[in-house]
Amino acid sequence: MSFEGVTGIVQYVMNLVGILAFALSGAFLGVRKDFDVFGVVMLAEAVGLGGGVFRYLVIGVRPVAFSDPRYFCAPIVGGLVVFHSARLQHRERAFDLFDAAALGLFSVTGATKAFAYGLNPEAATTLGFATAVGGGIVSSVLAMELPPLLRADRDLYALPALVGAGGVAVLRHFQLLNEWTAPAAATLAFALRVLALRRNWRTSRSRFWRNPFAGLRHDPRTSPPRGALGPHAGLGPPHGSPTTPPHGGITPAPAPTANATAPTGPYNAPLSHRAPGRRSRHARIPNPVLNVQIEGPVQTRTGPSTFPLS
Repeated sequence: MSFEGVTGIVQYVMNLVGILAFALSGAFLGVRKDFDVFGVVMLAEAVGLGGGVFRYLVIGVRPVAFSDPRYFCAPIVGGLVVFHSARLQHRERAFDLFDAAALGLFSVTGATKAFAYGLNPEAATTLGFATAVGGGIVSSVLAMELPPLLRADRDLYALPALVGAGGVAVLRHFQLLNEWTAPAAATLAFALRVLALRRNWRTSRSRFWRNPFAGLRHDPRTSPPRGALGPHAGLGPPHGSPTTPPHGGITPAPAPTANATAPTGPYNAPLSHRAPGRRSRHARIPNPVLNVQIEGPVQTRTGPSTFPLS
């Protein structure tokens, strides 16, 4: 006996259990967002019925939730239970299990319903996947969160749904889809999701975005050669220029030549060759690149944070 030929008890029970499980996880999201009772129930309805309504709209039939009151009332009951149960609200891991169970159940029932309406295996697999993840996307949008389907820092979410829906397509192809193998496919998707939660299994991300310099080459023609501008580029006109030197007669030192000697003085000596002793907190150690030459007599600047220029 095929799964579609069953009187509908197995598939009906799977749908109700999946709706209730998804409603519990959606209600927990509303409580965590500090919504009122109306907002919690609305999120429970969105998660529990969103995927199924989308499935029926794609197929082109009236959603069962609008004709069967039990489909509509199950999320309300789940939302109220979570809203008024303080002990249940502190069991966050339990809601992950509810979400995983609903993910596996909806991926199987969505694909099975698509096959019942004559869709091909590819379309049935896609519709089963959309049924499993559609409600979670709607609730995340209402709660102003990024859906877990799109987050790289969340454990496997899309892959278990694909495994459940794809398993139904494979069983259908080999004519093995019945009232026993369909729950087995849902159990497989549920187990994969639980293992991903326990072992933190995640899908890979783009390596190029994490390393923005990957694949980029440096073109030497776009930048001047090293040293072409000299160590004192941007400090002003060279010594002897007709332009008025900045800073009252102080001009930058010319670029060092091959025969130039290293500047001497107490502030130009290496740190290891300076005289020992405690340095004043007002003393400065000038950068050798910013050495300047003084035209005219020696100028002295006074103040607690300066020293004579020589």
